[in-house]
Amino acid sequence: MRKLLLVSLSIYSLLSLSSCQTMESATTLATAIGQGAGVISASQADSLRKTAKAVSRSAEEFTSEQEYYIGRAVGAVVLGKYSAYDQRAVNAYVNVIGQTLAQASDLPAIFGGYRFLVLNSDEINAFATPSGLVFVTRGLLRCCRNEDALAAVLAHEIGHIQLRHGMQAIEKARVTEALTTIAAEGAKTFGSREVAALTETFGGTITDITGTLINKGYARSSEYGADQAAVTLLKRVGYDPNGLVEMLNVMKKNLKADGLDFAKTHPAPDDRIAEIQKKGPAYVAVPTPAPRQARFLKALGKI
Repeated sequence: MRKLLLVSLSIYSLLSLSSCQTMESATTLATAIGQGAGVISASQADSLRKTAKAVSRSAEEFTSEQEYYIGRAVGAVVLGKYSAYDQRAVNAYVNVIGQTLAQASDLPAIFGGYRFLVLNSDEINAFATPSGLVFVTRGLLRCCRNEDALAAVLAHEIGHIQLRHGMQAIEKARVTEALTTIAAEGAKTFGSREVAALTETFGGTITDITGTLINKGYARSSEYGADQAAVTLLKRVGYDPNGLVEMLNVMKKNLKADGLDFAKTHPAPDDRIAEIQKKGPAYVAVPTPAPRQARFLKALGKI
């Protein structure tokens, strides 16, 4: 049983290391565990070396499967704080717009696919997990006066996903701690203290991401980057990027200075508008074709 636990932890650790993990340290780790400790065979040690090489080829990224499960855990935390809005027609409409945008993004294929869900909250907020889960509150939807503005909200969150801002919120110190623990214990059997340390280290990645999404917010540069990604995506699909500006103008009238929503976790709407207009044409009112506005009001008119 101890042997199985050691092997499992070894593989898990190798697969879970992020950008500060190098090929050299991964291979050294596999060698120390497989040959120095003498608890696994030479062929198993060789398998771990091959795993290390695979990890090193994409040292800056977690695998798509890892991001999926991390993102699901983050989504569970979000849904523990906010309840889902139980209106199928509303969620279906938001998903149609969101899926259309996602397929035109720089990351159209994601492990498990994109999912969009409305949260039953008056807060003005939205969250995007690394696994492609996008949550948007009723309060934020009320800041959208047309479908272009709704598309802009969803495109901004897709921008966070394709730029991997959620995964970048994981503290690199956690990986360093894990590597130190494994290296120190690689030549002997893991005890309960080491197992607990590793569990806490990797479990903390969820805390890092949710803490950033809900409490701290991303860096201003990340928010501006997501806005620029949204502008590009809106143009690709045929929506007017000025929908983002219009949404922000409505938002700034509804945000509370001491609120726990966008006012706390995002740059001021005026600052975001200024950044958007630095790299784009001057603002003009978004035209709203009657059929498009009719379907928007039918779906979200009573939100």
